[in-house]
Amino acid sequence: MLKFSRFALLSALLAIAAVAQAADEKAAAIVNGVSIPQARVDIRIKVAAQQGQPDSPEFRKVIRDDLINLEVISQAAVKNGLDKQPDVAQQLELARQSVLAGAFVQDYAKSHPIGDDVLQKEYEALKARVGNKEYKLSHILVGTEDEAKKIAGQLKKGAKFAKIAKAQSKDPGSKNNGGDLGWAVPSNFVQPFAEAVAKLKKGEVSAPVQTQYGWHIIKLEDTRELKVPTFEEMKPNLEKRLQQQAIQKEIEDMRSKAKVE
Repeated sequence: MLKFSRFALLSALLAIAAVAQAADEKAAAIVNGVSIPQARVDIRIKVAAQQGQPDSPEFRKVIRDDLINLEVISQAAVKNGLDKQPDVAQQLELARQSVLAGAFVQDYAKSHPIGDDVLQKEYEALKARVGNKEYKLSHILVGTEDEAKKIAGQLKKGAKFAKIAKAQSKDPGSKNNGGDLGWAVPSNFVQPFAEAVAKLKKGEVSAPVQTQYGWHIIKLEDTRELKVPTFEEMKPNLEKRLQQQAIQKEIEDMRSKAKVE
């Protein structure tokens, strides 16, 4: 009898707590007896704000109406047994997993912040890779070494670089501009290309250079001092990139420990 009384009291307390919690969860609307929590509206507003949509009473009404429509349609779908269809059930599970995965990523980033010392070290390494100069480059890309050597010979005899690039280069992004690649730092290019650029003086044309894209003839048009953004300017992007790397590593670690059959 005593055990029953304690159990009954606990049940009553839990019931009271549940009612109190439900009362605290303000409803934005009630559709056929089903509550749409105000928190659900707030989440939609928050997501929209992150995408640049300003908050307003009119916009909140649109969100509320949209959620009411979703609830009405969802109830009809469940009534018709659509949630029991295999494809629908799998989509619901995938949606649940996607939400949980997103929550995990956000929680991991929050609980594993990237320290300023790590960010500063990454910033200094980035500056070292980029260097202190910017290069204005043009190039001609062809498929074979023989083609590249032939073009190199023509250029030595006085042929116009831009004219040959427009006629023969296989790089669709630069050929119509006479091979012009604009201003860039060598680290933006693949290693053989970057190494060739570093050896050139203003106005010089390289010997044929092979990369995975083909054979290049490179011309250094000009150089200028590179203005590197400050640490504070770069900090948000550095933090985001290092967080992504850390999360990816955590996922790979979890995957390696998981029993997959």
